[in-house]
Amino acid sequence: MTEDSRDMPDAPWWSTPGATAVLAPVTAPLPQPSPPPRKPLRLGTAGLLALALVAGGAVGGAVAMAMDEDQPSGGSVVSQTRVVGSPDKTISGTPESAAELIAPSVVTVEVSRQGNDAFGGQRSTSTGSGVIIRDSGYVLTNNHVIAAAVGGGTVHVTLDDGRTVAASLVGRDPSIDLAVVRITGVSGLKAATFADSARLRVGQAVLAVGAPLGLSNTVTQGIVSTLQRPVRTGDNNSSQAVIDAVQTDAAINPGNSGGALVDLAGRVVGINSAIATTGGGTGQAGNIGVGFAIPSNTAVKVADQLIATGKATHSQMGVGVADAPNSTDGAPGLGASIQSVTRNGPAEKAGLRAGDVVTKVDDRRVTDADSLIVAIRNNDPGSTVTLTVRRGADTVTLRVTLSGVSS
Repeated sequence: MTEDSRDMPDAPWWSTPGATAVLAPVTAPLPQPSPPPRKPLRLGTAGLLALALVAGGAVGGAVAMAMDEDQPSGGSVVSQTRVVGSPDKTISGTPESAAELIAPSVVTVEVSRQGNDAFGGQRSTSTGSGVIIRDSGYVLTNNHVIAAAVGGGTVHVTLDDGRTVAASLVGRDPSIDLAVVRITGVSGLKAATFADSARLRVGQAVLAVGAPLGLSNTVTQGIVSTLQRPVRTGDNNSSQAVIDAVQTDAAINPGNSGGALVDLAGRVVGINSAIATTGGGTGQAGNIGVGFAIPSNTAVKVADQLIATGKATHSQMGVGVADAPNSTDGAPGLGASIQSVTRNGPAEKAGLRAGDVVTKVDDRRVTDADSLIVAIRNNDPGSTVTLTVRRGADTVTLRVTLSGVSS
């Protein structure tokens, strides 16, 4: 890892930690969520919510890298994933028809490994979900679903028709919590169609499809609760992702991770990743109607890069960030405080300084460190953004040309 990547908004360990997440096992009592973060969560009532990743179980293991003839040999990544823009006004379809359309494209992902313990070791498993994105066998899921397999385990995929086949890891991106695995020697696969998540609207009906608690082929219904919700997830302090989430009240539970959030036309609008849970001693890692999905546009872009090269590239500008401090009267700080600036990096070249507070990226408001991370990542490397910066009592605007860093 380069110094530049460590100092970037897309390196979330540099920002003040937000809500962390815990893996929720299927066959054991659900663990208590992590303690509330230093600052009140912007997800709801301060101190009452924590985040949980929604893969079932917690294991370790390994998967070999698999690259193949379908992948470009170099240059730009050409998407083979089906993407269809949503209609501007209405989305036709019913929950029944949408569920029928997406069902063949959603799979159950099981990770297994031989554990080492005082009793001689036991095979442990965890269960998540995935979405077939190419008929040739590529399956998109969450990184936290398969991450435990890196180091000595196995991954198997169970299709909608009940067939179970071994899968190999193609690539993963921990910073955005996505991974691609591949199954081979299987005929009759149906790839999902993805919608343009930029056209999602609050209140729009959606379905969550996956294997909650290991119950494959489960469909729940809800709406889009809000858009562009910066959410930090991770099973420990050194493995955290920050996503620009689609928030939904469709029921999402452990095992739903990596499954599909779809519109009424049966098109994927998000990859289900995390849920909010009640904090404190009685909190449980189960559905309370606050779930989060990675937007389909982000998922497609990252998946195409993982298939092409085994890794993904995100924009960065060469800074270390934290939430803006509270004001002297105790009011919450708004903005992302620049803690450090990488020498000769994009931010330094643009004139950004340590101590500056970023309050906007182009027209998007920045309220904390995580919202800056996702706002920067939403732009391609090489693009130029305009930052609105609070510098002491003054407000200045700076134009930054972003560079890229690989996962």
